[in-house]
Amino acid sequence: MTILVERFPGYRRITLNRPERLNALTVEMAAALNTALDEAEADKSCRALLLTGAGRGFCAGQDLAAIVDAAPADLGNLLEHYHPLILKIRALPIPVVCAVNGVAAGAGANLALACDIVLAARSASFVQAFARIGLIPDCGGTWFLPRLIGTARARALAMLAEPLPAETAAEWGLIWNMVEDERLMDEAQALAARLAAQASTSLALTKRALDMAGSNTLDHQLDLERELQLEAGKSPDHAEGVRAFLGKRAPVFARTRS
Repeated sequence: MTILVERFPGYRRITLNRPERLNALTVEMAAALNTALDEAEADKSCRALLLTGAGRGFCAGQDLAAIVDAAPADLGNLLEHYHPLILKIRALPIPVVCAVNGVAAGAGANLALACDIVLAARSASFVQAFARIGLIPDCGGTWFLPRLIGTARARALAMLAEPLPAETAAEWGLIWNMVEDERLMDEAQALAARLAAQASTSLALTKRALDMAGSNTLDHQLDLERELQLEAGKSPDHAEGVRAFLGKRAPVFARTRS
């Protein structure tokens, strides 16, 4: 199985499972990941996702052995399988944590960056490797990089195709945090469990607002915030949060998504 799915209270862990190929992507793997995401979204008791890779790497990007003789048109067809995954992760109404346990290269790096919160092991690295094989960053790389780290760093990473160590990635704001290798999964699972216990409607609407901020004017974003805040205010979780705050106790939010 190229994708493993494990269920925990409140969240699922999805593992890319081609460790012998550093979890390099194939069309079949993309289809399996797409199914896993759909099933998680349909399960109302799943309130967060954790994405990681088996073995010593997160994802080496496209499996080049599968495209060695590909025609230019074949590359476009390939992205028809990968690009919807990026959009789906961004649109999911639940937070997605990514635990990068080794190299995240090419499309694998941008798959990680599509997630909401990215943790990386100290030994991990991020490589926009496309220039090495005469291609451009895809799977959202040209969108994520300048927004996360600015245009100067984005251009250098994309054009030089040099590995960026996890520690530097965290310092630059490309990812949320770097942790020691032996602590990665414990930290990532604790984070997924913490998110799963939070107000699900609030998190879903926050994701939507943040994604719209990049293209909205301030006026439009303020209008969107008002619209989404009214929606959040109708949630039972809001009432529970206020009662808990006034009662000086921890809130107990609904265990299923609406």
